[in-house]
Amino acid sequence: MPFITANQQRLYYEMQGSGEPVLLLHGLGSSSQDWPHQVSALQSDFQVITLDLRGHGQSSKPPGPYSIKMLADDVRCFAKQLGLHQYHLIGISMGGMIAFQLAVDQPPQVLSLSIINSGPHLIARSWKIRCLIYQRLLITQLLGMRITGKFIMQKLFPKPEQHALRQQGVEKWAANDKAAYVNAFKAIINWSVAVPLNNIKCPCLILTGDRDYTPISYKADYCQQLANAKLVVIEDSGHASPLDQPAQVNQALLDFLDQYDATRNYKSTAKNACT
Repeated sequence: MPFITANQQRLYYEMQGSGEPVLLLHGLGSSSQDWPHQVSALQSDFQVITLDLRGHGQSSKPPGPYSIKMLADDVRCFAKQLGLHQYHLIGISMGGMIAFQLAVDQPPQVLSLSIINSGPHLIARSWKIRCLIYQRLLITQLLGMRITGKFIMQKLFPKPEQHALRQQGVEKWAANDKAAYVNAFKAIINWSVAVPLNNIKCPCLILTGDRDYTPISYKADYCQQLANAKLVVIEDSGHASPLDQPAQVNQALLDFLDQYDATRNYKSTAKNACT
């Protein structure tokens, strides 16, 4: 099995296809194994790389604390160890936060950002958000990963026909290391990129499920602040869009990435496409 040591962490990864590198960054409590539909769709045109972030999957699970900046630096070091000078980033939820952080910290390396059900900050400003955060932490610490997984999967996949996705999700969630999960969860709380969003110059695709945890208006607002961004709404989709609506997600990703020509010039700007 392929591993790379980055920042003294043993990171598991898989690589398929050939072409310009595309790194897929999973969300909290997930792993590299939750991108099967996207790997299948992208590998004929790109070198598709999935990895387990620190604290997840088969990668190292050191004691905390963790931070988004730390996780982003793991990815930066991982890419350097792999000999990747530039790459496209696709990130969901926490992975989207890490992608934003990399675009700020390592702009020459990031060719494009595809952000799925995520954003450039998670500030617990309201009591409602604070309560949701502490509810999740309390359930995890008191009841464990399997019960937490059941709670989360019911929200992610609420339809009767999504029973198999719910069951698979519960089993994957139960396999998480509780301490590492809590450390990663705490890393996202009150995180924010430290620069104005218009400083991020690379092309950005913002994907949001119409039933995601955060409203479409939130993504439309920060999309407008980016220098070169496009918003696409995934219909009939919750927070786990790559799994509940893979065809829509794949088409949006392929359309976006296809806009690069052989010289890596982006063929069109989409500043007016954030509504």
